[in-house]
Amino acid sequence: MIDVSNPDTKWYVVQTQPNAERKALANLSRQGFAAYLPRYRKTRRHARRTEIIAAPLFPRYMFVSIDIVSQRWRSLRSTVGVSCLVCNGETPAAVPFGIVEALRLREQEDGLIDIGHGPQFSRGDTVRVRDGAFGDCLGIFESATDSERVLILLDLLGRKVRVALHEEDVVAA
Repeated sequence: MIDVSNPDTKWYVVQTQPNAERKALANLSRQGFAAYLPRYRKTRRHARRTEIIAAPLFPRYMFVSIDIVSQRWRSLRSTVGVSCLVCNGETPAAVPFGIVEALRLREQEDGLIDIGHGPQFSRGDTVRVRDGAFGDCLGIFESATDSERVLILLDLLGRKVRVALHEEDVVAA
């Protein structure tokens, strides 16, 4: 948590190396920095298996609490797992007050943020398939079949075809 007794302590954003958020978190903590990596519950599908994992809410980014007046913040650049500190010119860019606190309030007992699932589309919205056999095809959102699959209408070979896809494979067009 941020030190409220010190008005110079603020939250800043650190960009991590690819898939190195946990490594950066451990190394920042080891150096005495208060760091925060917001995570959420993600469904991962691979090789016909589905599993629930804790994934970073902002891949490759995390928050670190720094007093830039008294702490040696330039050492962040050489921390294992860290790519850089997000800056405006030469000075670190502070996160507006309340953002990190609001994220922490949304955490559940297991420390993960519930981002709420379900389709974010309404019937008739134009959507695009991200990848797979129908990658980059445009369609019309029809409905959600269950908590993870949606029905869309694709225009294939001159006629409308109803296709059921995983909700993560469909984005707004």
